Amino acid sequence: MNTKELEGKWNQIKGKVKQKYGNVTDDDLTYSEGKFDEMLGRVQEKTGKTKEELRDELGKL
Repeated sequence: MNTKELEGKWNQIKGKVKQKYGNVTDDDLTYSEGKFDEMLGRVQEKTGKTKEELRDELGKL
């Protein structure tokens, strides 16, 4: 799944991410246009997964 597809599904995915990773906050999941990779970096730090692993996982939600 590419970044544009993830951005389009983000509102649907946010709740599932917070359920799966309890230490990820709304602030971690908030991004502005052009800052999606930065947001993924914050989630990466909290989950210990690579950005590619997160992209794959988010694509399956």
